[in-house]
Amino acid sequence: MDQGGAPPVFSASAELDGDHLHVVVAGEVDMATADTMLQTALREPARRVTLDLRAVTFFDSAAIHAVVRLAQKFPDTLTVLPSRQVARVLEISGLGGQTWFRSP
Repeated sequence: MDQGGAPPVFSASAELDGDHLHVVVAGEVDMATADTMLQTALREPARRVTLDLRAVTFFDSAAIHAVVRLAQKFPDTLTVLPSRQVARVLEISGLGGQTWFRSP
């Protein structure tokens, strides 16, 4: 029985502008896709990273772990732009007050 179509397709792309890497992620970030998101963010040498999650529709503990790893790698230069769903998950997990977190 069809419940409204296929789930949103995951994608992660990165664009380097000087020393600033802008990573755009869409769809569901879960155990199957979180490492791809992380590796996309680490693929290029960068000093600053913006992780744009505004098109993410699902975000689980594996995704949280990937973001925390990025925050450790880029302690003062990571910016996370969350969708409402991502923001809610990060707030519930106690990460809403982090310096890298930007409210939607």
